[in-house]
Amino acid sequence: RRLVSVPVDPGEVVVRQGDPADRFYVIDSGALRVTQVAHGDEAVLRELGPGEVFGEIGLLKGIPRTATVTATIPSVLYALDARAFGELVGSGPGLSSRLLDLYRGALSRS
Repeated sequence: RRLVSVPVDPGEVVVRQGDPADRFYVIDSGALRVTQVAHGDEAVLRELGPGEVFGEIGLLKGIPRTATVTATIPSVLYALDARAFGELVGSGPGLSSRLLDLYRGALSRS
């Protein structure tokens, strides 16, 4: 269960609305924009920055991505694949502390 470092460039789409959910992400540095298309109109839902996470909705609910997430500046993310995320969620309470431990471990290795 390791977080993998994922560098992304400005304008790069990390996840696209409607695609299969296959990873969970923690933002180490940078900024990303979350958008959603409904009835043909694209809306900005929020901006994300260091320490924030995304990708959990599709993994928890077993549904496709509900929004598109795009880097707005050079960013570094840590990704956890769906299987490892499922193991973390299934291992009982304290998910946030286990994710924090994984994140700290990834930072200490970089």
